Amino acid sequence: MDWFSFLICGLAIWRITHLITEEDGPFDSIIRFRALFGQSLFGDLLDCFYCLSIWISLPFALLCVDQPSQWFLYWMGLAGLAALLQKITTH
Repeated sequence: MDWFSFLICGLAIWRITHLITEEDGPFDSIIRFRALFGQSLFGDLLDCFYCLSIWISLPFALLCVDQPSQWFLYWMGLAGLAALLQKITTH
């Protein structure tokens, strides 16, 4: 994976995670989805940007890495990039 692909993947992970954890979504669809799970373990996961970004990063790392030996490193790197973007964009 080149640096540009890594950056694009990181931005996509941040966007998807931010949509799920922080936004209402179109026609309030995302907020209804989060409310469906309430205060359960899965509901708590949907409310935590940093927790969810790890799981959102998983398929990106699996699809984008050429060598299986690098998968875990890229998974954590992509989740870390999403976390940095979240820190930069919040107060």
